Amino acid sequence: MADYFEIDFLGVETSKSGDAITMRYSVNNETGVHVVDGGYLDTGDQIVEHLKKYYGTTTIDHVVLTHPDRDHANGLRKVLEQCTVRNLWINRPWIYADQLIDRFENYESVDALRRKLLSIYDATAMLEDIANEKGIPIHAPMQGQKIGPFLVMAPTLNRYLDLIVDSERTPEAVEESAFDSALGSVARAVKAATAYLKAIWGNEFFPPGPTSRENEMSVVQTAVLNGHRVLLTGDAGREALQEVIDYAPSIAFALPGIRYFQVPHHGGRHNVSTEILDQLLGPRLDAQPAEHTWNALCSSAKADEDHPRKSVIRAVMHRGGHWAATEGKDMRIGAGITREGWTAIPQAEYPDEQES
Repeated sequence: MADYFEIDFLGVETSKSGDAITMRYSVNNETGVHVVDGGYLDTGDQIVEHLKKYYGTTTIDHVVLTHPDRDHANGLRKVLEQCTVRNLWINRPWIYADQLIDRFENYESVDALRRKLLSIYDATAMLEDIANEKGIPIHAPMQGQKIGPFLVMAPTLNRYLDLIVDSERTPEAVEESAFDSALGSVARAVKAATAYLKAIWGNEFFPPGPTSRENEMSVVQTAVLNGHRVLLTGDAGREALQEVIDYAPSIAFALPGIRYFQVPHHGGRHNVSTEILDQLLGPRLDAQPAEHTWNALCSSAKADEDHPRKSVIRAVMHRGGHWAATEGKDMRIGAGITREGWTAIPQAEYPDEQES
């Protein structure tokens, strides 16, 4: 059987963006179906129907949760319940409680810390419960692990443990309602304060503040499919992306050289920087090229007014990339296999302003 692949970025269309990716492939006569993240709870039904309609199956070789945020985790509950899943890849903070106990002053009992971490990361814990009930093997997607044709580039275990300790959610869990309320207040304040400034070609500004510790936990995966390098990033931040850059030489992954790049965190500007993008995707060009040399794929809801950021769109184009976002529709990339009725997405218009 000739090699092929197709990867679908499903449109998670709510007031906030989410991630849900399905794919199928044949690599060296090994075929597989792979799901990465599941969006919100209702997105799970959308994933199952997509698998039935386009892949003709509800058997999934690998389900991967990149990180514990609900816009990635909750939809996978329905996927695990309704599909035959052969392997679940999730990172579970509580299984490292015995290694972490000395780093939490308020806890003397490993069991108490484990229970606290289970309550904080309850969306992931629900997936563990379903998998255990159905007898689905659970694996930890840490750097160096193979998931079908994909290789995990980040996180390393040591950095992952540091992120658990550094998270604002630990050691004392924040109640979901209070946490969401706080996030909402911050988002409203930032939105109200956001100003846009005209900027010439090549000018870039990314704020120094980092993304969340949970986003930095994101599983970053890469594969070469039909000669095309694919990098799936979840909501990875600058630390995770730098870990990818540092690891790349050890696996003969020459940078730049990515053909299909998932834009982290729906186009958030706290996840990337000029320095990171220069290493990953290449330096800025003197002018917009007539033809693009690689693709940036962004999962962003049409109703989400905060994503993607114009500064991120500009940065992609500065490096010769073609920008495409879901914005209420599904996106597909692939080679060696066709699907009728799908058309090319035109290049986005270059923003002549960016967030200050």
